Amino acid sequence: MTSKRNLYIALIVGLIAIGISAYAVGSGVETKGTAWALLPPIVAIALALMTKEVYSSLFTGIFIGAVLASGGSFPTAMDHVISDGFIQSVADTAGIFIFLVILGVLVALINKSGGTSAFGRWAVEKIKGRRESQLATFLLGILIFIDDYFNCLTVGSVMRPITDSHQVSRVKLAYIIDATAAPICMIAPISSWAAAVSGYADGTGLSGIELFVRAIPYNFYSLLTLIFVFSMVMLDVDFGPMAGFEKKAVLDGDLSHREGTMTAEKGHPDGRVLDLVLPILTLIVISVLALIYVGGFFEAGGEFQGDFVGAFGNTDATVGLPWGSVITLIISIIYFVLRGVLSFEKAMDCLPEGFNAMVPAIIILTMATSLKNISNNLLGSAEYVGGLMGGAAEGLTSLLPAVIFIVAILLAFATGTSWGTFGILIPIVASMFDSSNPLFIIGISACLSGAVCGDHCSPISDTTIMSSAGAGCAHVDHVSTQLPYGLLVASVSAISFIIAGFSHSFVLGLGFGIVALVAFLLFIKRRQEVKGRFSVALKSE
Repeated sequence: MTSKRNLYIALIVGLIAIGISAYAVGSGVETKGTAWALLPPIVAIALALMTKEVYSSLFTGIFIGAVLASGGSFPTAMDHVISDGFIQSVADTAGIFIFLVILGVLVALINKSGGTSAFGRWAVEKIKGRRESQLATFLLGILIFIDDYFNCLTVGSVMRPITDSHQVSRVKLAYIIDATAAPICMIAPISSWAAAVSGYADGTGLSGIELFVRAIPYNFYSLLTLIFVFSMVMLDVDFGPMAGFEKKAVLDGDLSHREGTMTAEKGHPDGRVLDLVLPILTLIVISVLALIYVGGFFEAGGEFQGDFVGAFGNTDATVGLPWGSVITLIISIIYFVLRGVLSFEKAMDCLPEGFNAMVPAIIILTMATSLKNISNNLLGSAEYVGGLMGGAAEGLTSLLPAVIFIVAILLAFATGTSWGTFGILIPIVASMFDSSNPLFIIGISACLSGAVCGDHCSPISDTTIMSSAGAGCAHVDHVSTQLPYGLLVASVSAISFIIAGFSHSFVLGLGFGIVALVAFLLFIKRRQEVKGRFSVALKSE
């Protein structure tokens, strides 16, 4: 009954939003580069949270954006939806699609070869409980710091059978994956994110890699997120909607997996742990080589020949990762066929199976990217928020890092892109301070930190979408369970930036954040224990 009521409310909200957009355009209101530019993502996010259904919510946001950019013409609005939205989205994310599909195929191959089952048998002996399985997921996420897309799907496919066997809910797995994807990439100097940040270093007075490395100690959200996840797992405490999913997983065995998710099968009885480990290691090694190749590492006479860091800073992950995945797929098929655990025909059957498993993620990614394109390119949402940032800076000094952090969160949350966020804000921060001013690095870190936070929490973020796909859970469930955790760490991080803004010390800011988060988790754990004892006492009476 409640879900039906929410559906009706969402329908009314969507129709009202479309009507207001059409009226605004018909009245000649300026929609580009104004607050109207934020309406499409705000409506899409609100509808997704109300209906628990992401496809229609994203499409409504896309259509509203198209109406606002149409000038009052319905054919123009539809052209924006199709050409500037869907077609451009597929063009922009083609490399990601290839990577997604091939990872899905690799998972199917590993399942059919018996590698997943063999790894599961090994893990049962080595990983004894829920806490250990979550810690193993956390550590694997940290180790795969090359790229967040790679992280989300690789960690999910490897650890999902293990966490399932220890009754860890899929949404908890999705959160751990998401919390060790973008945050770890943002503090790893050798990653696609470091490369992206380096590309915006012009005009700052510092080289790209120097800017990135100097910003790491003040990147409070990324650092505190990793500390929060580790503390939460060690203390075995959850709160908010996540606690309900975890309770159902433990008591009822309900992991709340997404329908249609590729599940592990028994596979070939001669499967070995090596059948899982070898393709993953091959993917990591070849992906790194492909990334530096794309960046010009092997180019004779090129600017970055023999320069690993420089080549990584010049690479394009949407090209390098498909390179690595295609080569890994070919090697894996040859390996499994020669091993005798798969026939060539069964290996080929994995192609459509892997693709089908990734269809939901591909659809959501296409629609989310369409919404970003229309909001950013046609309506100028990023430029509008960037302008607000520049105006807010006047009269603020020590509080400015916290302001930058909050603005970056809002921009990344509404647009679903962290790279686009720091692409807009880094030049603005660079124009506010001289590079010798301590607040310059703190401000850059606040920009990067806020971009990660907004991306982490946004339902239309590609890493959020792929974390859901990697864990095999409903996307909206992942968003609703992750949001309270993200907002908690964001609130603590904002205070840390205020402390750092006044003290110019990352030690004080980070120290406060660690103490505050651990104290909060201990408080929640204590409260739950008292509540549990009280409930037991009532039942005994």
